[in-house]
Amino acid sequence: MFCSIILSVLITTLVHESNAQLSSSFYSSTCPNVSSIVRSVVQQALQSDPRIGASLTRLHFHDCFVNGCDASVLLDQGGNITLSEKGAVPNNNSARGFDVVDKIKSAVENSCPGVVSCADILALAAEASVSLGGGPSWNVVLGRRDGVIANQSGANNSIPTPFESLANITAKFAAVGLNITDLVALSGAHTFGRAQCRFFNQRLFNWSGTGSPDPTLSPSYVASLQQRCPQNGSSGTTLNNLDPSSPDTFDNNYFSNLINNRGLLQTDQELFSSNNTVTISLVNSFAGNQTAFFEAFVQSMINMANISPLTAPQGQIRSNCRKLN
Repeated sequence: MFCSIILSVLITTLVHESNAQLSSSFYSSTCPNVSSIVRSVVQQALQSDPRIGASLTRLHFHDCFVNGCDASVLLDQGGNITLSEKGAVPNNNSARGFDVVDKIKSAVENSCPGVVSCADILALAAEASVSLGGGPSWNVVLGRRDGVIANQSGANNSIPTPFESLANITAKFAAVGLNITDLVALSGAHTFGRAQCRFFNQRLFNWSGTGSPDPTLSPSYVASLQQRCPQNGSSGTTLNNLDPSSPDTFDNNYFSNLINNRGLLQTDQELFSSNNTVTISLVNSFAGNQTAFFEAFVQSMINMANISPLTAPQGQIRSNCRKLN
């Protein structure tokens, strides 16, 4: 089973390396230990923050959907950056893990100064997070450069939100070259991590003006969520497990949850409760076969990490991921 995952990864890695001047051996002579350095810092961060793996994976996702995988999501406001992507609606008071990225960058710079981009650090941190959470491993293709602009309006318009229809989300994926299989597979990253009440409480009490909860939610699940996210309470930032069955483990339980009407976000449950036969079929497949999910997830992560990368001589290698050189 494990061998089949690695085999498919090697095949797809070779295909994608030829597309974007990226290579899994890019730092083999200039920073040969970069993967282990990143993994070590992520592993240390997980000791005190079991959420951080999901948060780092999400950072990579939110980075790649805006101007490609160029670490623009990491830039603070200031200097030439007049509007940071951190202030965009999908990221504001939600995106996290920036301090861990700083620690990774510091550790990498101590070993290989001026060599490894922040964009590559995000890609490596996502892989380490998934692997350390019990999910698959893969050879991350490297060689990205860091962008020199931020695009807050792009972040507001391009990053999928929890409140959109499946058709809208599909269109956002298509806009960056990702298909419906990528959408379902990458949604499976919600097998770990948390979500604030404000991202789904519209489903709990007055769904689409009906005065009732979203009918695609299990009644028992609604009842437990209503206790954590009361209708008139000030608990919009209360955290809830995206996968109540194994919240910190990367597995295929997310898809079983959807079949049981226990998808936390609207965009999660729509993968199974809409009339889209393709997404329903994929959810059933991944729920019944974790290896199939892992293989599809790896392929889709490779696809996503190849969205419009900057390569030399474009961009720069930031010395501080939060600001331009």
